[in-house]
Amino acid sequence: MIASQDAKNLIDKVIGYSKLPECHADLNFTETVFIRFANNGITTSGYQLTQQISITSVTEDHRSGNAVVSELSDDALRRGVQQAEDLARISKADPEHVAPLGPQHYPTLNNFDSYTSNARGDLMIPHVKAIIDAARAKSLTAAGFITRSAQAVAVGNKSGLFGFHTFTDSSLTNTMRNREGTSSGWATEVSTCMKDLSGESVGRISAGKCVDGVGKKRLDPGKYTVVLEPAAVSDIIGWFGFGIDARSAEQGQSFLSQKGKPGETRLGEKMFPEYVTLRSDPFNTKLSAKPWGPALLPNERIAWVENGVMKNMFWDRFWAEKAGRNPTPFPVNLVLDGQNNTLDDLVKSVDKGLLVTRFWYIRTLQPQTLQLTGLTRDGVFLIENGKVTEPVMNFRWNESPVRVLQNTKKLTQPVPVEGAEAGTSFAPAIVATDFNFASVSDAI
Repeated sequence: MIASQDAKNLIDKVIGYSKLPECHADLNFTETVFIRFANNGITTSGYQLTQQISITSVTEDHRSGNAVVSELSDDALRRGVQQAEDLARISKADPEHVAPLGPQHYPTLNNFDSYTSNARGDLMIPHVKAIIDAARAKSLTAAGFITRSAQAVAVGNKSGLFGFHTFTDSSLTNTMRNREGTSSGWATEVSTCMKDLSGESVGRISAGKCVDGVGKKRLDPGKYTVVLEPAAVSDIIGWFGFGIDARSAEQGQSFLSQKGKPGETRLGEKMFPEYVTLRSDPFNTKLSAKPWGPALLPNERIAWVENGVMKNMFWDRFWAEKAGRNPTPFPVNLVLDGQNNTLDDLVKSVDKGLLVTRFWYIRTLQPQTLQLTGLTRDGVFLIENGKVTEPVMNFRWNESPVRVLQNTKKLTQPVPVEGAEAGTSFAPAIVATDFNFASVSDAI
């Protein structure tokens, strides 16, 4: 790993080689250790060290060019700057260019764990063994991936901005299939600290779902009350975060636009139940985060939805400047606050519905309503009279995260989790009514 001063020295060199008015450098050092397993055995293990600097140069008339270098010698850095400047001179001018930020006060985030940073394969193998043992005990086949990473990141520009941060991350994911290939179970755990991962837990859950998923019943599509497990909810809130930008709302292209009132939004309106609060929290120690976002604004705690009220939108720097408002960082490290319920409590509260493990292959249908389409995977189960009774076939669903949150009735406490499409978050399981399943899927 690189130290803060060494990172600054590299960025200062890049800036020193620059001849154009603006130059921005983004440095990333990533050390990764992983083990991949399949067919109840380890297939691959590896160690990877990545180092690179992304260089962006901008001309006086706002043309920009970018180059990425992975060699950090003086000559390589000089060539990288030259390449970025050459590309900038032949690029089109950016009509939405904003002046570079000056020095920023970036927050201190405590999401670096030394145990995780030093972990090697010998600390991962027991987790893999526990999963494989769980699979063999049920005559199943396990496949999955365990990884940990340690990163050092730094940013700097000609206007005096500089930031440096180190953080760690780890994850364990497993899928089990039965020998007949008719059922699948899945589980995952993520944390900035690898000590939080449990191969025994992941193996037990995925094996249980696979065994319970044998003999799937075909159920008619339609609207059902659902119990969505945290991985599914993570995708719901992640896609919600993609859809709350102020520009789309003010231009009439968002669920936050006021119908028939151009330029007006639903900010400040109570749109959800009072127990729905969705916020960004870069200070959550179990989720990896940088002190800055893509626009280099300091990340901060922001309530997007608070007690059911739409409190904030994402304002990029250009649109905020145009509107005379302060910009906000992009929604990251999303946390959906929960309640003191267990997953069993949620199931018991449902007379008839479906328990959904996770989603897959999510795509946008209608940006104005944030309507999405996706598939269920690795375990869908019928709930009758407060009990899980039998497995059912997978579905394609068409639904909006807005409606899901509006129809949410109960929540568990949130846990760190990674969805299929929207990255990591702190998400609970939820009960939501009228979830629209459009068709049956033949996938396992």
